[in-house]
Amino acid sequence: MPTPSVPTPPDPQTGSDAVPPTSGGSYGQAAPWGTTPSTPEPAAPAPVAPQPPAPVPTTPEPASAESAETAAAEPAAPAEPVLGPTGRPYRDIPEPTPLDRHGPATVIAVCNQKGGVGKTTSTINLGAALAEFGRRVLLVDLDPQGALSAGLGVPHHELEQTVYNLLVPPHVATDEVLMRTRVDGLDLLPSNIDLSAAEIQLVTEVGREQSLARALHPVLDRYDYVLIDCQPSLGLLTVNALACADTVIIPMECEYFSLRGLALLTDTVDKVRDRLNPRLELGGILVTMFDARTLHSREVMARVVEVFGDVVYDAVISRTVRFPETSVAGEPITSWAPKSGGAESYRALAREVIARNARPT
Repeated sequence: MPTPSVPTPPDPQTGSDAVPPTSGGSYGQAAPWGTTPSTPEPAAPAPVAPQPPAPVPTTPEPASAESAETAAAEPAAPAEPVLGPTGRPYRDIPEPTPLDRHGPATVIAVCNQKGGVGKTTSTINLGAALAEFGRRVLLVDLDPQGALSAGLGVPHHELEQTVYNLLVPPHVATDEVLMRTRVDGLDLLPSNIDLSAAEIQLVTEVGREQSLARALHPVLDRYDYVLIDCQPSLGLLTVNALACADTVIIPMECEYFSLRGLALLTDTVDKVRDRLNPRLELGGILVTMFDARTLHSREVMARVVEVFGDVVYDAVISRTVRFPETSVAGEPITSWAPKSGGAESYRALAREVIARNARPT
C-alpha cells in the first residue's frame, strides 16, 4: 500500500510552501521533514599565482679593447663657436712669433675725419701692445693738438723740435726730433700747435703730399711698425699720412654719425690710392666705445659688419673709465692697468694687425 505524502509546512514569513534545500544545498528536492538543512561549504580560495624571483644584480663586464678603440675612433661632436661682440665667431689668430731682425717698417695711418672716436687712444695703446710682442714701433703725432704726445707724458708745449720742423723748410734731421718713451721699443715723433701752420706753408711746396714720406724714409729700417695719428680732418696733413702709408686703420665710435662718415673717408682713401699711393690698402675698421647693453650700439655694430664684412676687426674696444685715467697718467693702458679688459682688447688688436700685415719669409 502506498505511503501518503507529508505536507510541507508554510513559510512563516511568506506564507507560501517553501521547499527546503537538500543536503547537497540545491533546491527542488524536498528534504525529509524534521531534518536540518545542511550549510553550504565555503568556496575554496583562488589559487595565488607564483611570484617571479627577484632579479639578481650582475656586475657589467668590462668593455673589450676592440669596443674601446671603436669609441675612441668616433669623432666628438663639434663645439659651438664662441661669438664675439661683432656677432661673428672669433677667427683663429696665431700668437706672434719673436723676430730675429727689425724693419723695414709697415706704415699705418690711424685716420678718421670725425673727432672723438678714439684715434689717439688707439694709436698709443696699439703701439704699446705691439711693443709687448717684441716689435719696434714709432709713433708719429700728426695732430696740431698734440694729444698723442701729451698722452705719453711729453710736455709738448715746451718742445723746440717737432714734426713741424720735419715738414717745413728749413728741415732738420729726423733723429733730432725723435724721442724715447717710457715703454721699451716705443719711440715718438712729437707735435704741438706749431704744426697748425704747416698746411698753409706747404701749399706752395713742390710734392707737398710727400713731405712726411721724405721725413720718415731715413728711419724706416729701424722699426717694424710706424703708426701715424692723424688730425680729425681730411686736409693736407692727413693726405700726407695716407700718401706714405701702407695701410689704414679707421677707428669708429659705435654711434650713428660716426657710421655716416665712413663713406666719405673710404672715398678719400680710394682717391689717394688712385692718384698718390697705389699700395695703400684699407687695413681694418676698429669699433670703439662699444656698449653691449644698448640697442643702438648693437644695431650700429650689425650694420658695420654687414657693409664691411671681414674688414672689421674681431677686437672691439668697449667703454671703460680706465682710458681717461691713462691719459692723465701719461701711460698706455697696457702698463697702467695691464690686466684690464681694455688692455686685453688692444693686445687682441695687436695680434690681428700682426697677422694681417705679416710679410712672407
